[in-house]
Amino acid sequence: MNDIVFIDLNSCFATIEQQSRPMLRGRPVAITNRITPNACIIAASYEAKAKGVKVGMRRREAEAICKDIIFAETEPSKYIFVHNKLKRIMQDYSADVVMKSIDEGLINLAAAPPHIKARNRADIGREIKHRLRTEIGDYMRCNVGIASNRFLAKLAAELHKPDGLDEITPENQRAVFATLKLTDLPGINVRMERRLNAVNIFTPLQFLDADEQTLVKLVYKSIDGSKWYKRLRGIEVDDYFSDIKSVGRQYVMEGKHLSREETRARILHLSEDVGYRLRSKKLYARGVYVWLYGYDDVFSHKSLILKRAIDTDHDICDIASQLFSQLPTPARIIGITLYKLQRYPDAQLTFYQNQLDRAENVCAAIDKINYRFGARKIHSAASHGTEHVKTKIPFGSTRYLDHSIT
Repeated sequence: MNDIVFIDLNSCFATIEQQSRPMLRGRPVAITNRITPNACIIAASYEAKAKGVKVGMRRREAEAICKDIIFAETEPSKYIFVHNKLKRIMQDYSADVVMKSIDEGLINLAAAPPHIKARNRADIGREIKHRLRTEIGDYMRCNVGIASNRFLAKLAAELHKPDGLDEITPENQRAVFATLKLTDLPGINVRMERRLNAVNIFTPLQFLDADEQTLVKLVYKSIDGSKWYKRLRGIEVDDYFSDIKSVGRQYVMEGKHLSREETRARILHLSEDVGYRLRSKKLYARGVYVWLYGYDDVFSHKSLILKRAIDTDHDICDIASQLFSQLPTPARIIGITLYKLQRYPDAQLTFYQNQLDRAENVCAAIDKINYRFGARKIHSAASHGTEHVKTKIPFGSTRYLDHSIT
């Protein structure tokens, strides 16, 4: 039964900007985190893509091939608003909704109420498209893919962008696969294509026809081969959640002119951000890792594994500052990662337990205020003047969207 409906917003950030600013409609638009000459494009409208503009290009590169391109700086609050509206629409059809990223999600109709489950799947897809335009905005478009598992539903959603609706069934799967390349399949990159080619698998149809043992023993050399054998046949093997292994952030600096103290302030801003994210998932960290790339592209880093797990901004910023003091500047890119995460604080009490408890209570109060009244209404004096260090919107994860510092 084709119970998985995959929804993919088309050129999400760029389309949302065109929706909110009608003068951008029909024009080539590129989205960057900052409006600077070397800013990296993180999203492009279909009009920009048609002129050769690609995600990952620098602003100067895009301007060279598209003279009339318009740049817009990211506005996370808009994207989170649309993400949440889309999620609520999807939840009207089933209790089992998974947002795979800020612009993608799936509905499992196996968990839908009987009156929804009995409906034609393509009709549900068309209805969601209509609701997207009427409840969010008339310029919003999405692709809908329908299949028996997540893999094939995502593939179906990628067949006819923008604004497509496709269903992959046992009856049409071979015809669909015959039109594709191996790298058109979600999860198959150039490296994996070479491994498949090595055993004479050059097309998706040959991949589909390969026996399970070939995939297990010769291609993947692990149980992943068995998963791919089932995945290609519409059997669900991707219905799981992975634990969070680390929480991190990075930032591209504005230029070489920044002093060491200004760079440190930005490190502390990132530290407060990852601390907030850590606490939003009720996690504690034993490892702190600070790193940077200099303007000579030399990578420098320092880390520390702690005896006691931490989660407060005071502790994270203090350790990050100590580690940063051992790194060279000026820096082109800076970053911090918390790792060795655990679900619970340490059971053993310390002589300073009262101080630790007070610090956690203060941090919880600050988080509550910032969540209610907006990002960084309260923050440390040491990170003052870094309000332009915006939180990036993640494409591949929605773990922090419910608690984002925007």
